[in-house]
Amino acid sequence: MKHQLEFEKPIIELQRKLDELKKHPEKHSIGINLDEEVRQMELKMEETRRQIYLNLTPWQRVMLARHPKRPYTLDYFRTVFTDFSELHGDRLYSDDRAMVGGFAKLAGRPVMVIGTQKGRDTKENILRNFGSAHPEGYRKALRLMRMADKFGMPIITLIDTAGAYPGIGAEERHIAEAIAVNLREMTLLEVPIIAAVIGEGGSGGALGIGVADRVLILENAYYSVISPEGCAAILWKDRAAAPKAAEALKITATDLLELGLVDEIVPEPMGGAHNDPAATAATLQKRLLKNLAQLDALSVSERLRQRYGKFRNFGHFNETPAALGGTTLEAQPA
Repeated sequence: MKHQLEFEKPIIELQRKLDELKKHPEKHSIGINLDEEVRQMELKMEETRRQIYLNLTPWQRVMLARHPKRPYTLDYFRTVFTDFSELHGDRLYSDDRAMVGGFAKLAGRPVMVIGTQKGRDTKENILRNFGSAHPEGYRKALRLMRMADKFGMPIITLIDTAGAYPGIGAEERHIAEAIAVNLREMTLLEVPIIAAVIGEGGSGGALGIGVADRVLILENAYYSVISPEGCAAILWKDRAAAPKAAEALKITATDLLELGLVDEIVPEPMGGAHNDPAATAATLQKRLLKNLAQLDALSVSERLRQRYGKFRNFGHFNETPAALGGTTLEAQPA
């Protein structure tokens, strides 16, 4: 099994023993019931898988979100949607290959799809800038969203980025301003908007295409104001404290749903989306269609009111008495 993660080693070892048993049964057949031995080992491996994947730590989920075999944005554009036709350029500076988008159909309905795209190998990662968009990427995204609004097409964004590109060129071309304009303009678009975090959802780079009526998140994705490594470097002065930071940041899908920062968790196959991309795509498609139908039932004014209220409500807290004195803070649902 390629690209095995540290916590998956017990599963890999059991799989290796099982394969050896099936490949060379003559070495193990003396005095044992081979079929029963295989069955018991398969049961043990399945139980081990279940115990590991149902009890993942936040840091382990971050590792799954970054898995190099995980489906990326363009993969979903070809499986969840049909008739994808990519559009290029921001009409101001250039075409950012880290931000992709264009026309597509969702169950036959025309939509505008936009997302951040990573690369599979070194060459593609250089082309895609490791999924970190420049200012022109966000301006291209806004151009496509305005086009969708003009033609009455729902907008669906897929988020998978560690963050916007922080280089000198991006700063010179005003990356912060480009993201800020997107935040403002996305609150005003009259068509339904659905965002889905499919892998990494890092900082303003994710939020720049994430202001939506519904925010979905895949089960093993994460959404955070900063990466665990960045947080660890600031608070603990040591990037090795990333697992501790991941726990403190509350960045997993379950934490985010409890805090009201996302609206729905999209389940993944056991072990992650990369284990069955087709099943993951089918599930994501169903959830997108369900949420789109709910948004269609709202008037434009009501949809805009709810969208605005949703994001304005972030960061509001209630103080409640703590068990041993003092106060604790509880997030209000969005």
